[in-house]
Amino acid sequence: MRVFVSAVAAAVLALGSGAAFADGEAAMNKAGCMACHAKDKKLVGPSFKDIAAKYKGQDVTAKLFDKVRKGGSGVFGPIPMSPNGPDKIGDADLKDAIAVILKS
Repeated sequence: MRVFVSAVAAAVLALGSGAAFADGEAAMNKAGCMACHAKDKKLVGPSFKDIAAKYKGQDVTAKLFDKVRKGGSGVFGPIPMSPNGPDKIGDADLKDAIAVILKS
C-alpha cells in the first residue's frame, strides 16, 4: 500500500511540475520575452541556459524577479533590458518563468 501511495504522490508531483513548466513557457511567450531571449543561444539578451549556469546553486528567484521588474544592464553585457511591469507579466507568471529559466 505504501508503494502505491508513493507512486501516486510522485506522479502528482511530476504532473504538477510539468504544468508549471508549461505555464512559465507560455507566460514568457505571451509577455514577449522570446523576442530577446532563447533557451540555448544568445539573441539580444542572454540565453536561459547561460542565465541558469551563471546562477546555478544560488537562491536568486527574488533577485531575478526584481531585475525583470526594474530592468537593467551590465550583468550579461551592455545592452539594457527594459523594465517589465505586472501589466506585461503577472507576479505568478513571472515566478513560473524564472523557475523555467533556472532549470534550463
